[in-house]
Amino acid sequence: MSLEEFAEMALSFPETIQASHFNTTDFRVNGKIFATLRPEKLRGVLLLTREDQSLFRETSKDMFEPVPGRWGENGSTYVVLDRADPEAVRHAMAIAWKRAAPKSVSARHVL
Repeated sequence: MSLEEFAEMALSFPETIQASHFNTTDFRVNGKIFATLRPEKLRGVLLLTREDQSLFRETSKDMFEPVPGRWGENGSTYVVLDRADPEAVRHAMAIAWKRAAPKSVSARHVL
């Protein structure tokens, strides 16, 4: 999966916009970030719960890894793009999107 494919996938989720913070491209729903790009590391980042992060690491080895430090301890998860399976990434991204989306938005869209 390329950086462009990750970005295209993120933008395919309802009411998502592309923005940036600290010179990092991010993807937001209702102003809340659910994914970012780290091109210098050839990684995407998904904002998951710690539990979801563990589950994806168990079921999709080598594709997902915790972001180092506190961010990773809180569920921020790298997507190793050159090993990524688009179906697994879409599933994880849907979970990150649902966490960020207000209930009124997520209730209107079936993913």
